[in-house]
Amino acid sequence: MKVVYVADLNGEDREAVKQYLELSGYEVQAFEDLHALQVAVTRQVPDLLLSEVHFSDGDGFSFLKKLRQTATFPVIFVTSRSSESDRILGFELGADDYVCKPFSTKELVLRVNALFRRIDYSASATHSASTWMMGTSKLQLDEVSHLFSIDGEAITLTAAEWRIMSYLVSNSGILITRSQILENCFDYSFESYDRIVDTHIKNIRAKMGPLGPQWIETVRGYGYRFAGKSISGAP
Repeated sequence: MKVVYVADLNGEDREAVKQYLELSGYEVQAFEDLHALQVAVTRQVPDLLLSEVHFSDGDGFSFLKKLRQTATFPVIFVTSRSSESDRILGFELGADDYVCKPFSTKELVLRVNALFRRIDYSASATHSASTWMMGTSKLQLDEVSHLFSIDGEAITLTAAEWRIMSYLVSNSGILITRSQILENCFDYSFESYDRIVDTHIKNIRAKMGPLGPQWIETVRGYGYRFAGKSISGAP
């Protein structure tokens, strides 16, 4: 049973999400402040965190920034902070999705289900690790063990970043539009979310180092293309 943490200062929202997730077969723990959430994460790492931004003892953005220093489990913001700048900031800090209040509880659970389906599908992959070259730089990606490295240095990706990277690599050399990334990696394709794709790509490139923009090329006005050259195990 998947363990989901729900953190929200608003009791009604917190309990509504908790009850609906439990009815959908998840084990749910609910928290009204960040201190209690932090203690819980230290004791047991959840499979997913649904979090507000507003709390009496801090804000969810700062919490996620600190969390991403050590943890990669998926995080979805469910919040009244609905401006585009807030959504972009959430994704820049490592959120996997961003749901604005008021929201449909049913839609939220569908998004949670979709996220877990993608994670489980990736975990059940059977093909071996693939190796790619960019000049003298070597990139290795293993779908089974979720290991990703460049020149032997391990790179930690969030769940959303992993889905994007895996999708680009599996379509090496092919132009992938932002809409395709949204549809295949996030299950939604709203035009206003194009900047979210750009934000994730920026984060992935930063983790890849100076050659990040060369591994993942920008095709201006269209999207992105993985430019590595396969030397083994590529699809």
